[in-house]
Amino acid sequence: MKTHRKAKNHGFTLMEMLVVLVLIGLIAAVAIPQVTRLLGSAKSKAADIQMETLSASLRYYEIDNGAFPTSEQGLAALWQAPEGLVTWNGPYIRQEKLLKDPWGREFVYNIPGDDAPYGLISLGADGEEGGSGEDADIAAIP
Repeated sequence: MKTHRKAKNHGFTLMEMLVVLVLIGLIAAVAIPQVTRLLGSAKSKAADIQMETLSASLRYYEIDNGAFPTSEQGLAALWQAPEGLVTWNGPYIRQEKLLKDPWGREFVYNIPGDDAPYGLISLGADGEEGGSGEDADIAAIP
């Protein structure tokens, strides 16, 4: 007498798949905000470092030319010689993209600054004055 073996199903049940999807969702709900927060703080730290580099470059510019770039010339004077400036010995920065903050916006450069020879500010993640957390302004101290 022949016995027939039943073929075993080696797939997943719908319930097993749902449990796995719920677990993945829970892990993502916890991990994604943490990663986003870390990336945001990294951009703020990068802006701090970038402004330190720009401040040093502005000092080199001042040594060569006797004054900081005017507000009209802006930070672009660190990358490209202003018209008619024969003492320019730049570029004073390695790459033109350093003239923008980590969020891709222009730094705010004013001369003279408030109680300083110049003002250099990144407006933070929101691109507007003020704010808190990642939206807070980041200012260089000359």
